[in-house]
Amino acid sequence: MFNQYKVFDYFWKKEKMNKIIKIVVAVVLCLAVGYFSGIVTRSAITDWYPTLEKPSFNPPNWIFAPVWTTLYAMMGIAAGLVWDRLQFNTEIVKKALVFFIIQLALNALWSYLFFGLHNPLLAGLEIIVLWLMIYETYIQFAKINKIAGYLFIPYLAWVSFAAVLNASIWWLNQ
Repeated sequence: MFNQYKVFDYFWKKEKMNKIIKIVVAVVLCLAVGYFSGIVTRSAITDWYPTLEKPSFNPPNWIFAPVWTTLYAMMGIAAGLVWDRLQFNTEIVKKALVFFIIQLALNALWSYLFFGLHNPLLAGLEIIVLWLMIYETYIQFAKINKIAGYLFIPYLAWVSFAAVLNASIWWLNQ
């Protein structure tokens, strides 16, 4: 006997699996960007960064890796949730994912400018553009999936803090 509920369950589970795969791919992408950004950062953390004067609110170095790992994972989950909606609203999803890729590239660029080139001024100017792109990604993601938008709020808050920290380091070391 034909059971329409089994057919529905099959397609629901298949769709669910596709969503999980999209989320995993997006999380891996974000973590990979974080890893490669970390390569640029690692040597500067031991050689150059300790020589800088830092503000009193500068967090300890050990806090950055777990915070960024968490933020990259949240970004990936958000991107996977949005990517999963591609079949329903192709243009708006593509637009949102383009903003996502741009902000992710700018995120990696900041590490290179600050730690690779040892240039807090240039990194400070770039982080303003990064913040704007994160905000726009948040806006675009929230239109498609509210949870994806919410997942960007901690990232936006952390980059706001990082911008103040970046500006303070530049000011104290000019």
